[in-house]
Amino acid sequence: MNIAILFGGKSGEHEVSLISASSVVRNIDSKKFKIVPIGISKSGVWFLQSDEELERVRSDEKNSFNIVEDEKNLVSVIPGRGKNSFCVGGKPLEIDAVFPCVHGTNCEDGILQGLLEAANIPYVGCSVAASALTMDKEKTKQVWQNAGLPIVPYVCVRRADLNDGAAFKKIIDGAISQFGFPLFVKPCNAGSSVGAAKATNAQELSDALDKAFLWDNKVLIEKSIDAREIECSVTGNATIQNEKSQCGKVAAYIPGEILPNHDFYDYDAKYTDPDGAVLKIPAMLEKAQIEKVRTLAQTAYKILDCSGLSRVDFFIDKNSGELFLNEINTIPGFTSISMFSKMCEAGGLKYGELITLLIEEALEVFEQKKTLLTSR
Repeated sequence: MNIAILFGGKSGEHEVSLISASSVVRNIDSKKFKIVPIGISKSGVWFLQSDEELERVRSDEKNSFNIVEDEKNLVSVIPGRGKNSFCVGGKPLEIDAVFPCVHGTNCEDGILQGLLEAANIPYVGCSVAASALTMDKEKTKQVWQNAGLPIVPYVCVRRADLNDGAAFKKIIDGAISQFGFPLFVKPCNAGSSVGAAKATNAQELSDALDKAFLWDNKVLIEKSIDAREIECSVTGNATIQNEKSQCGKVAAYIPGEILPNHDFYDYDAKYTDPDGAVLKIPAMLEKAQIEKVRTLAQTAYKILDCSGLSRVDFFIDKNSGELFLNEINTIPGFTSISMFSKMCEAGGLKYGELITLLIEEALEVFEQKKTLLTSR
Protein backbone atom coordinates (compact mmCIF):
# COMPACT_ATOMS: atom_id res chain seq x y z
CA MET A 1 0.00 0.00 0.00
CA ASN A 2 1.43 3.38 -1.04
CA ILE A 3 1.29 6.08 1.65
CA ALA A 4 2.13 9.68 0.73
CA ILE A 5 3.87 11.44 3.59
CA LEU A 6 3.39 15.20 3.27
CA PHE A 7 5.79 17.53 5.05
CA GLY A 8 7.07 21.10 5.07
CA GLY A 9 4.42 23.58 4.05
CA LYS A 10 3.72 27.31 3.88
CA SER A 11 3.68 27.66 7.63
CA GLY A 12 5.59 29.04 10.58
CA GLU A 13 6.00 25.41 11.67
CA HIS A 14 7.71 24.26 8.48
CA GLU A 15 10.88 23.06 10.20
CA VAL A 16 8.96 21.21 12.91
CA SER A 17 7.09 19.35 10.17
CA LEU A 18 10.33 18.07 8.62
CA ILE A 19 11.28 16.48 11.94
CA SER A 20 7.83 14.88 12.41
CA ALA A 21 7.83 13.36 8.92
CA SER A 22 11.36 12.04 9.30
CA SER A 23 10.39 10.21 12.46
CA VAL A 24 7.30 8.71 10.82
CA VAL A 25 9.21 7.26 7.86
CA ARG A 26 11.74 5.68 10.21
CA ASN A 27 9.06 3.98 12.30
CA ILE A 28 6.26 3.10 9.88
CA ASP A 29 5.67 -0.61 9.22
CA SER A 30 7.65 -0.99 5.99
CA LYS A 31 6.20 -4.47 5.44
CA LYS A 32 2.71 -2.99 5.17
CA PHE A 33 3.37 0.43 3.70
CA LYS A 34 5.54 1.91 0.95
CA ILE A 35 6.42 5.56 1.52
CA VAL A 36 5.99 8.22 -1.15
CA PRO A 37 7.67 11.34 0.30
CA ILE A 38 6.26 14.68 -0.87
CA GLY A 39 7.83 17.90 0.37
CA ILE A 40 5.91 21.19 0.32
CA SER A 41 8.14 24.24 -0.08
CA LYS A 42 7.77 27.39 2.01
CA SER A 43 6.07 28.95 -1.00
CA GLY A 44 3.52 26.10 -1.07
CA VAL A 45 4.82 24.14 -4.09
CA TRP A 46 4.79 20.33 -3.89
CA PHE A 47 7.80 18.22 -4.91
CA LEU A 48 8.24 14.45 -4.96
CA GLN A 49 11.39 13.57 -3.05
CA SER A 50 13.89 11.01 -4.25
CA ASP A 51 14.44 7.49 -2.95
CA GLU A 52 17.96 8.62 -2.04
CA GLU A 53 16.59 11.39 0.20
CA LEU A 54 14.20 8.92 1.81
CA GLU A 55 16.99 6.46 2.55
CA ARG A 56 19.23 9.24 3.90
CA VAL A 57 16.56 10.13 6.43
CA ARG A 58 15.91 6.50 7.31
CA SER A 59 19.59 5.75 7.81
CA ASP A 60 20.18 8.03 10.79
CA GLU A 61 17.94 9.13 13.68
CA LYS A 62 19.57 12.56 13.54
CA ASN A 63 18.68 13.20 9.91
CA SER A 64 15.57 15.09 8.85
CA PHE A 65 14.19 15.84 5.42
CA ASN A 66 15.58 18.54 3.18
CA ILE A 67 13.05 19.54 0.53
CA VAL A 68 14.71 19.26 -2.86
CA GLU A 69 12.84 21.58 -5.23
CA ASP A 70 13.45 19.79 -8.51
CA GLU A 71 11.16 21.08 -11.27
CA LYS A 72 11.13 17.60 -12.84
CA ASN A 73 9.44 16.32 -9.69
CA LEU A 74 6.64 18.87 -9.40
CA VAL A 75 3.51 17.22 -7.98
CA SER A 76 0.12 18.11 -9.41
CA VAL A 77 -3.26 17.10 -7.97
CA ILE A 78 -6.21 16.25 -10.22
CA PRO A 79 -9.55 16.39 -8.33
CA GLY A 80 -11.69 13.28 -8.25
CA ARG A 81 -9.11 10.81 -9.50
CA GLY A 82 -8.69 8.97 -6.20
CA LYS A 83 -5.44 7.03 -5.97
CA ASN A 84 -4.42 8.50 -9.33
CA SER A 85 -4.96 12.11 -8.24
CA PHE A 86 -1.30 12.80 -7.47
CA CYS A 87 0.82 13.05 -10.61
CA VAL A 88 4.42 13.83 -11.54
CA GLY A 89 5.24 14.51 -15.16
CA GLY A 90 1.71 13.51 -16.10
CA LYS A 91 2.09 10.06 -14.54
CA PRO A 92 0.01 9.05 -11.47
CA LEU A 93 1.82 8.15 -8.25
CA GLU A 94 -0.92 5.65 -7.26
CA ILE A 95 -1.40 6.84 -3.68
CA ASP A 96 -3.65 4.73 -1.44
CA ALA A 97 -3.73 7.15 1.49
CA VAL A 98 -2.10 10.37 2.69
CA PHE A 99 -0.41 10.92 6.05
CA PRO A 100 -0.03 14.68 6.57
CA CYS A 101 2.94 15.48 8.81
CA VAL A 102 2.35 19.20 8.44
CA HIS A 103 1.57 21.74 11.10
CA GLY A 104 0.01 25.18 11.32
CA THR A 105 -1.59 27.48 8.79
CA ASN A 106 -2.18 26.32 5.20
CA CYS A 107 -1.66 22.75 6.41
CA GLU A 108 -3.67 22.01 9.53
CA ASP A 109 -6.52 24.48 9.04
CA GLY A 110 -8.73 22.71 6.50
CA ILE A 111 -7.01 24.00 3.35
CA LEU A 112 -5.02 20.82 2.79
CA GLN A 113 -7.89 18.61 3.93
CA GLY A 114 -10.20 20.27 1.39
CA LEU A 115 -7.75 19.49 -1.39
CA LEU A 116 -7.55 15.85 -0.33
CA GLU A 117 -11.35 15.63 -0.16
CA ALA A 118 -11.53 17.03 -3.70
CA ALA A 119 -8.96 14.47 -4.80
CA ASN A 120 -11.15 11.74 -3.26
CA ILE A 121 -8.36 10.08 -1.35
CA PRO A 122 -8.14 8.81 2.28
CA TYR A 123 -6.10 10.93 4.68
CA VAL A 124 -5.10 10.82 8.33
CA GLY A 125 -6.64 13.36 10.65
CA CYS A 126 -9.62 15.67 11.06
CA SER A 127 -12.17 16.63 8.44
CA VAL A 128 -12.17 19.97 6.64
CA ALA A 129 -14.69 21.48 9.06
CA ALA A 130 -13.04 20.20 12.24
CA SER A 131 -9.59 21.25 11.02
CA ALA A 132 -10.74 24.78 10.22
CA LEU A 133 -12.64 25.11 13.49
CA THR A 134 -9.87 23.86 15.75
CA MET A 135 -7.21 25.99 14.08
CA ASP A 136 -9.16 29.10 15.12
CA LYS A 137 -8.63 29.44 18.87
CA GLU A 138 -11.49 31.90 19.28
CA LYS A 139 -14.04 29.67 17.53
CA THR A 140 -12.83 26.61 19.44
CA LYS A 141 -13.30 28.46 22.73
CA GLN A 142 -16.78 29.57 21.67
CA VAL A 143 -17.86 26.00 20.90
CA TRP A 144 -16.43 24.65 24.15
CA GLN A 145 -17.93 27.50 26.15
CA ASN A 146 -21.33 26.99 24.54
CA ALA A 147 -21.14 23.33 25.61
CA GLY A 148 -20.44 24.37 29.19
CA LEU A 149 -16.80 23.31 29.21
CA PRO A 150 -14.25 25.32 31.24
CA ILE A 151 -12.06 27.67 29.17
CA VAL A 152 -9.47 30.34 29.94
CA PRO A 153 -11.17 33.80 29.95
CA TYR A 154 -10.21 35.90 26.91
CA VAL A 155 -11.01 38.74 24.56
CA CYS A 156 -10.47 38.69 20.80
CA VAL A 157 -8.98 41.61 18.86
CA ARG A 158 -9.44 41.82 15.07
CA ARG A 159 -7.35 43.78 12.61
CA ALA A 160 -10.46 45.82 11.85
CA ASP A 161 -10.36 47.02 15.46
CA LEU A 162 -6.96 48.60 14.81
CA ASN A 163 -8.60 50.98 12.33
CA ASP A 164 -10.87 52.41 15.01
CA GLY A 165 -8.69 53.94 17.69
CA ALA A 166 -11.48 54.44 20.19
CA ALA A 167 -12.85 50.91 19.78
CA PHE A 168 -9.36 49.40 20.00
CA LYS A 169 -8.55 51.34 23.16
CA LYS A 170 -11.85 50.23 24.70
CA ILE A 171 -11.04 46.55 24.02
CA ILE A 172 -7.51 46.82 25.42
CA ASP A 173 -8.53 48.83 28.47
CA GLY A 174 -11.34 46.36 29.07
CA ALA A 175 -8.96 43.40 28.96
CA ILE A 176 -6.57 45.06 31.40
CA SER A 177 -9.42 46.04 33.73
CA GLN A 178 -11.07 42.61 33.59
CA PHE A 179 -7.99 40.37 33.80
CA GLY A 180 -5.13 42.53 35.10
CA PHE A 181 -1.47 41.90 34.31
CA PRO A 182 0.19 39.68 33.33
CA LEU A 183 -1.67 38.81 30.12
CA PHE A 184 -0.99 36.31 27.37
CA VAL A 185 -1.23 37.35 23.72
CA LYS A 186 -1.37 34.86 20.86
CA PRO A 187 -2.47 34.71 17.21
CA CYS A 188 -5.83 32.95 16.79
CA ASN A 189 -4.58 30.83 13.89
CA ALA A 190 -1.07 29.62 14.65
CA GLY A 191 0.51 26.75 16.53
CA SER A 192 3.67 25.85 18.43
CA SER A 193 3.37 29.14 20.37
CA VAL A 194 4.44 31.05 17.24
CA GLY A 195 3.78 34.76 17.83
CA ALA A 196 2.77 34.20 21.47
CA ALA A 197 4.05 36.43 24.26
CA LYS A 198 3.50 37.29 27.91
CA ALA A 199 2.88 40.93 28.79
CA THR A 200 3.42 42.34 32.27
CA ASN A 201 2.66 45.99 31.48
CA ALA A 202 0.99 48.21 28.87
CA GLN A 203 4.11 48.62 26.72
CA GLU A 204 4.76 44.88 26.63
CA LEU A 205 1.12 44.33 25.72
CA SER A 206 1.40 46.78 22.82
CA ASP A 207 4.59 45.07 21.60
CA ALA A 208 3.00 41.62 21.94
CA LEU A 209 -0.03 42.67 19.90
CA ASP A 210 2.20 44.06 17.15
CA LYS A 211 4.09 40.75 17.05
CA ALA A 212 0.95 38.60 17.05
CA PHE A 213 -0.67 40.60 14.23
CA LEU A 214 2.30 39.69 12.02
CA TRP A 215 0.99 36.11 12.04
CA ASP A 216 -2.80 36.50 11.93
CA ASN A 217 -5.65 38.96 11.53
CA LYS A 218 -7.22 37.90 14.84
CA VAL A 219 -5.41 37.90 18.17
CA LEU A 220 -6.41 36.60 21.61
CA ILE A 221 -5.68 38.33 24.88
CA GLU A 222 -6.02 35.80 27.69
CA LYS A 223 -6.08 35.99 31.44
CA SER A 224 -2.83 34.73 32.92
CA ILE A 225 -3.29 31.72 35.16
CA ASP A 226 -0.60 30.49 37.52
CA ALA A 227 -1.03 27.03 36.13
CA ARG A 228 0.36 23.59 35.65
CA GLU A 229 0.34 22.57 31.99
CA ILE A 230 -1.28 19.20 31.30
CA GLU A 231 -1.71 17.47 27.93
CA CYS A 232 -3.72 14.44 26.79
CA SER A 233 -3.61 12.48 23.52
CA VAL A 234 -6.86 11.38 21.87
CA THR A 235 -7.47 9.15 18.83
CA GLY A 236 -10.57 7.88 17.05
CA ASN A 237 -13.50 9.21 15.05
CA ALA A 238 -16.02 11.23 17.02
CA THR A 239 -18.66 11.34 14.28
CA ILE A 240 -18.89 7.67 13.32
CA GLN A 241 -17.62 6.23 16.58
CA ASN A 242 -17.63 2.45 16.41
CA GLU A 243 -16.87 0.71 19.70
CA LYS A 244 -16.31 -2.58 17.86
CA SER A 245 -13.42 -1.06 15.90
CA GLN A 246 -10.18 0.08 17.48
CA CYS A 247 -9.89 2.61 14.67
CA GLY A 248 -13.27 4.22 15.32
CA LYS A 249 -13.29 4.15 19.10
CA VAL A 250 -12.46 7.50 20.70
CA ALA A 251 -9.68 6.85 23.20
CA ALA A 252 -7.88 9.21 25.59
CA TYR A 253 -4.44 8.12 26.78
CA ILE A 254 -2.28 8.79 29.83
CA PRO A 255 -1.98 12.57 30.45
CA GLY A 256 1.42 14.19 30.62
CA GLU A 257 2.70 17.34 32.30
CA ILE A 258 4.95 20.11 30.97
CA LEU A 259 7.37 21.70 33.43
CA PRO A 260 8.82 24.64 31.45
CA ASN A 261 12.14 26.16 32.45
CA HIS A 262 11.22 29.32 30.53
CA ASP A 263 8.73 31.96 31.67
CA PHE A 264 6.13 29.90 29.78
CA TYR A 265 6.11 27.01 27.30
CA ASP A 266 7.09 29.12 24.28
CA TYR A 267 8.48 28.11 20.86
CA ASP A 268 12.10 28.06 22.09
CA ALA A 269 11.21 25.89 25.08
CA LYS A 270 9.44 23.46 22.74
CA TYR A 271 11.94 23.20 19.90
CA THR A 272 15.26 25.05 20.22
CA ASP A 273 16.32 24.80 23.87
CA PRO A 274 17.12 21.19 24.86
CA ASP A 275 16.63 22.18 28.50
CA GLY A 276 13.52 24.28 27.82
CA ALA A 277 11.15 21.95 29.63
CA VAL A 278 10.83 18.72 31.56
CA LEU A 279 8.15 16.32 30.31
CA LYS A 280 6.46 14.08 32.88
CA ILE A 281 4.34 11.09 31.86
CA PRO A 282 2.12 10.35 33.65
CA ALA A 283 1.28 13.82 34.91
CA MET A 284 1.83 14.31 38.63
CA LEU A 285 -1.87 14.02 39.45
CA GLU A 286 -4.05 11.87 41.63
CA LYS A 287 -5.84 9.00 39.90
CA ALA A 288 -9.17 10.81 40.05
CA GLN A 289 -7.64 13.92 38.45
CA ILE A 290 -6.10 11.84 35.67
CA GLU A 291 -9.48 10.33 34.87
CA LYS A 292 -11.08 13.78 34.95
CA VAL A 293 -8.53 15.04 32.40
CA ARG A 294 -9.07 12.02 30.15
CA THR A 295 -12.84 12.35 30.28
CA LEU A 296 -12.75 16.07 29.53
CA ALA A 297 -10.27 15.51 26.69
CA GLN A 298 -12.64 13.00 25.08
CA THR A 299 -15.59 15.35 25.53
CA ALA A 300 -13.72 18.32 24.04
CA TYR A 301 -12.59 16.17 21.09
CA LYS A 302 -16.08 14.81 20.38
CA ILE A 303 -17.80 18.20 20.57
CA LEU A 304 -15.52 19.46 17.80
CA ASP A 305 -16.20 16.35 15.62
CA CYS A 306 -12.51 15.48 15.58
CA SER A 307 -11.08 12.36 13.96
CA GLY A 308 -7.71 10.71 13.61
CA LEU A 309 -5.70 12.33 16.35
CA SER A 310 -5.49 15.40 18.53
CA ARG A 311 -3.59 16.61 21.57
CA VAL A 312 -5.81 18.42 24.06
CA ASP A 313 -4.00 20.91 26.29
CA PHE A 314 -5.12 21.96 29.78
CA PHE A 315 -4.24 24.33 32.58
CA ILE A 316 -4.68 23.43 36.25
CA ASP A 317 -4.73 26.49 38.49
CA LYS A 318 -1.99 25.98 41.07
CA ASN A 319 -3.99 27.84 43.70
CA SER A 320 -7.57 26.65 43.23
CA GLY A 321 -6.96 23.34 41.45
CA GLU A 322 -9.49 24.39 38.78
CA LEU A 323 -9.14 22.65 35.42
CA PHE A 324 -9.32 24.68 32.19
CA LEU A 325 -9.22 23.67 28.54
CA ASN A 326 -6.46 25.64 26.81
CA GLU A 327 -6.16 24.49 23.18
CA ILE A 328 -6.48 21.50 20.86
CA ASN A 329 -3.88 20.56 18.25
CA THR A 330 -5.16 18.30 15.46
CA ILE A 331 -1.77 17.54 13.91
CA PRO A 332 0.54 17.72 16.91
CA GLY A 333 4.29 17.25 16.84
CA PHE A 334 4.65 13.64 15.80
CA THR A 335 8.13 12.33 16.50
CA SER A 336 8.74 9.22 18.60
CA ILE A 337 9.68 11.52 21.51
CA SER A 338 6.86 14.05 21.06
CA MET A 339 4.40 14.33 23.92
CA PHE A 340 1.54 13.03 21.76
CA SER A 341 3.19 9.73 20.88
CA LYS A 342 4.80 9.30 24.30
CA MET A 343 1.41 9.67 26.03
CA CYS A 344 -0.05 7.08 23.66
CA GLU A 345 2.84 4.74 24.44
CA ALA A 346 2.25 5.21 28.17
CA GLY A 347 -1.30 4.06 27.48
CA GLY A 348 -0.06 0.89 25.76
CA LEU A 349 0.02 2.04 22.12
CA LYS A 350 3.55 1.97 20.72
CA TYR A 351 4.68 4.54 18.17
CA GLY A 352 4.80 2.21 15.16
CA GLU A 353 1.40 0.76 16.10
CA LEU A 354 0.02 4.31 16.44
CA ILE A 355 1.08 5.12 12.87
CA THR A 356 -0.63 1.98 11.60
CA LEU A 357 -3.78 2.71 13.61
CA LEU A 358 -4.08 6.20 12.14
CA ILE A 359 -3.67 4.96 8.57
CA GLU A 360 -6.21 2.17 9.10
CA GLU A 361 -8.66 4.65 10.60
CA ALA A 362 -8.25 6.95 7.59
CA LEU A 363 -9.09 4.04 5.29
CA GLU A 364 -12.08 3.04 7.42
CA VAL A 365 -13.48 6.60 7.47
CA PHE A 366 -13.04 6.85 3.69
CA GLU A 367 -14.89 3.58 3.09
CA GLN A 368 -17.74 4.63 5.37
CA LYS A 369 -18.10 7.99 3.59
CA LYS A 370 -18.43 6.17 0.27
CA THR A 371 -21.75 4.74 1.50
CA LEU A 372 -23.26 8.23 1.78
CA LEU A 373 -25.41 9.66 -1.00
CA THR A 374 -24.00 12.51 -3.07
CA SER A 375 -26.91 12.90 -5.47
CA ARG A 376 -30.59 11.92 -5.83
